Amino acid sequence: MTGTMPAAELLRLSPVMPVVVLDDAARAVPMAEALLAGGVRVVELTLRTPVALAAVERVAAAVPDIVVGAGTVTTPEQARRAADAGARFLVTPGSTDAVLDAADATGLPYLPGAGTVSEAMRLAERGRTELKLFPAEAAGGIAFLRSVAGPLPGLRFCPTGGITAATAPGYLALPNVGCVGGSWLTPRDALAAGDFSRVTALAKEAAALRP
Repeated sequence: MTGTMPAAELLRLSPVMPVVVLDDAARAVPMAEALLAGGVRVVELTLRTPVALAAVERVAAAVPDIVVGAGTVTTPEQARRAADAGARFLVTPGSTDAVLDAADATGLPYLPGAGTVSEAMRLAERGRTELKLFPAEAAGGIAFLRSVAGPLPGLRFCPTGGITAATAPGYLALPNVGCVGGSWLTPRDALAAGDFSRVTALAKEAAALRP
């Protein structure tokens, strides 16, 4: 796959898109390899730590079979730097014009964040039909997604925020959900301890969630 894949393809790579916060870039490659060994072919590295862009660069170079993206993109500069680091997609928690314009300019597929019907409609007006629902649980979760399926049938979502292994199947059963974002596949204590076999085990469970 290339960086020019349609955004819809991102929602088909895995039932769960791992949302990963890394404190040590040296953990990035073994983490990605562990996810891939468990059958998960995509990972979102969030730009919440100083090492995040270096981690994106390392995974992009060393683990080409996993589609690495940059999440929590909140500024135009982050969008540009993530693309330069080798990210193959972007994810934003919300959607300002400046960030959307910068994401468009990278040429990468991206999942823009929406938390309300109006935000989803506005993104649809820009031609974006694959969205991130964030924060999913706080925004209404499964009930919200069921409610918007009628008036907005052309949109599909990757709900993220507060979703667990226990609640993920309920989301994945919805016709307007392509995948869910989750941090439980890469627990920070497991990453800190170098327990990548645990990451692989959790990835295998997640990969089996597709209904």
